[in-house]
Amino acid sequence: MTIEVNRVLGRTGVLLSPLTLGTMNFGRWQERDESIRIIHAALDAGINAVDTADAYAQGLSEEILGEALRGRRDDVFVATKFHGQIGDDPRHAGNSRWWITRAVEDSLRRLGTDHIDLYQAHRPDSRTDLLETLQALDGLVRAGKIRYYGTSTFPAHEQVRAHWLAEKHGLVAPHTEQLPYSLLVRGAEREVFPVVERYGVGVLSYGPLAAGWLSGRYRVGGEQPESARADLIPGRFDVAAERNQRKLVAADALAALAEDNGLTLVELAIAFALNHPAISSVIIGPRTQDHLEAYLEAVAVSLPDAVLDRIDEIVDPGTQFLERDTGQHTPSLQPAALRRPRS
Repeated sequence: MTIEVNRVLGRTGVLLSPLTLGTMNFGRWQERDESIRIIHAALDAGINAVDTADAYAQGLSEEILGEALRGRRDDVFVATKFHGQIGDDPRHAGNSRWWITRAVEDSLRRLGTDHIDLYQAHRPDSRTDLLETLQALDGLVRAGKIRYYGTSTFPAHEQVRAHWLAEKHGLVAPHTEQLPYSLLVRGAEREVFPVVERYGVGVLSYGPLAAGWLSGRYRVGGEQPESARADLIPGRFDVAAERNQRKLVAADALAALAEDNGLTLVELAIAFALNHPAISSVIIGPRTQDHLEAYLEAVAVSLPDAVLDRIDEIVDPGTQFLERDTGQHTPSLQPAALRRPRS
């Protein structure tokens, strides 16, 4: 199946495919040769955007992508990210100008390219003044090392502040925001989506299957599904845990809704994410080519209003079951910030 390139990335005018290939698994849970096969299959199917990060497998993901794109680089919109720690030195992380100017050169080398189409701050950095980060990224745009820049899991108020600072100081403003969005992770609908639409920011959403909860394997009365993520973060996936009971009931009801409409839950989930007008492209992370084919099939699915209304009945708009699902590390919700001042 071949998909069309018909989605606009925010105010940039760049046309993207509805799906963007995510590479977090490459070099970590997938070997180099299999990763390259999936990249080539995705490109052959019409996907023209690939998202990676320097922290994915400590740079190996970028290296694999660079190898896979030899001879095809000019046809692909390459997005990568900085922020996560590289190696053992704690200075090799964050959003400072000092680190960004080194990290971008390392990413360019690993990717085997002279420019990055989209360079993203992987997470906010409370230790670094936001203006410093924006000035560093503005400089990279003007130097031609990156074409656009964006943020990832930045709360709405930080995005507003970024645009205010950019306007005040005559800087290029962020072009994109990357965030989790799915049938079970709808927190962005409350504040982030209105903000990005106001500023013309393109959204690359990830986790359309809610880290596996929408794979179709999580059913009421069923056995605990096994996965590498469940092994790493058991509390987030334990179906017996009280904190996950509402999510399990919702996943089960959504699976039944998909079946009633002749769809797989994967198709329903991806079609739902693509349906939101704020979303420019949905990042997928196929572990196999069969997974890739299933995701491609979902692009052709159109959801009628009756199905969308039923989804809203199962999971209220704006719902966030777990704070961990946001992908954020919110300073104001950490234990130290929640303690009352002592008299």
